[in-house]
Amino acid sequence: MLKMKVDLSDREVDRIIEMAWEDRTPFEAIEFQFGLSEKKAINLMRKELKPSSFKRWRKRVQGRSTKHSKKRTFLKGTFKSSRQKHISLNRISKR
Repeated sequence: MLKMKVDLSDREVDRIIEMAWEDRTPFEAIEFQFGLSEKKAINLMRKELKPSSFKRWRKRVQGRSTKHSKKRTFLKGTFKSSRQKHISLNRISKR
């Protein structure tokens, strides 16, 4: 297993795990924000999660195009469904 060169606080580790679980957060964003490559992020997940949780996460992430910036079908921003309600000034506006 690779040794972490960067000492991460508990809060940073929690945030990396949260970002890794999110479908639309690419590994490149984790690398940009925390300096962890995809391989190091996977090793961090392996170390921090229970074995069953890691297997579930790995199965979910493997082959998912949204976890890699180059494989995404959209260039910037996030996907928003046309059925999602519009939100303005903290009030849900009616159609």
